[in-house]
Amino acid sequence: MDWLYFLIVCIILFLVLQIITILRADCDLALTWIEKLGKSPDCLRDQVVWVTGASSGIGEALAVKLASVGCRLVLSARREDKLQTLKQKLIDLGYGTPENYLVLPLDLLAYDSHKKLPCDSHKGLVETVLKYFKKIDCLVNNAGRSQRAVISKTRFEVDQQMLAVNTLGPISLTKAVLPVFIQQNFGQVVVTSSVAGKFGAPGLGSYCASKHALHGWFDSLRVESVMYNINVTMACPGPVFSEALIHAFTEDPDKKLGVTMKPEEKRMSAARCAHLMAVAMANNIDEVWITGNPELSFLYMNQYLPGIFHRLAKRFAQKRLKKIMEGSNNLH
Repeated sequence: MDWLYFLIVCIILFLVLQIITILRADCDLALTWIEKLGKSPDCLRDQVVWVTGASSGIGEALAVKLASVGCRLVLSARREDKLQTLKQKLIDLGYGTPENYLVLPLDLLAYDSHKKLPCDSHKGLVETVLKYFKKIDCLVNNAGRSQRAVISKTRFEVDQQMLAVNTLGPISLTKAVLPVFIQQNFGQVVVTSSVAGKFGAPGLGSYCASKHALHGWFDSLRVESVMYNINVTMACPGPVFSEALIHAFTEDPDKKLGVTMKPEEKRMSAARCAHLMAVAMANNIDEVWITGNPELSFLYMNQYLPGIFHRLAKRFAQKRLKKIMEGSNNLH
């Protein structure tokens, strides 16, 4: 039976190694190894990638990363001036010529046909991109808003607006691009979800709802689109330095949080997050978790030990809830 003992020891050592890796990593195990052994983002060269929410944060950093490997980009957000600044920045860095970039202002809520905005509708924007680049290789649904408020105090209008921006907007834009991918018989959709899209957290009720909904819809799209050679990548970042808390919803739909993240906070840089997302795109990974600990450990516990996770969550969430009630916003 020596071989059996040897096998057991090997399994234990393997599990210990994986646990140690998780505790030291800033992304899930699969992405950790694929970053070292898989395809480099350089393989994305010459692809036409449409990045929404490109005016700041993860979207801006991803645009810089993709431009650095030779992608041609459609830069979208509400703030056209910020997009023009980004375009000039990419040119100044030597990442291609002005013709490599199309600045395309985007309103995620333009899916509402009652607004009668044919020029700004999502279908109209797709036509503009095709006229400029002749194709679309990848759509990155990155734009959205965060939120900080306890459910009991949050007005229903906030829930509605959060789902409209974070869920219905990306779904509408994706459905506008989908016929192009089907006709091409290839394409990739990348969605910036969140750790909050995998489990609930105090003070993030409406935000969690919008991100959980994205997973349901895009997971279904992934299965349905196999026959058309369309890949769907869900990226789930944890805390990342960005402007998210400045523009975040509160309990009142007419009030923004207005909080600037502090340098001393424990957050991943937008550049690191963008690099890992680019690796996921290059390797067509279905879902990636981009965060350090304790969030990464929470994700694994929620995935494989849900009973224990939920008992611990109910206990430790009370401390975080107390911080929210006291006005602390240092939460993803």
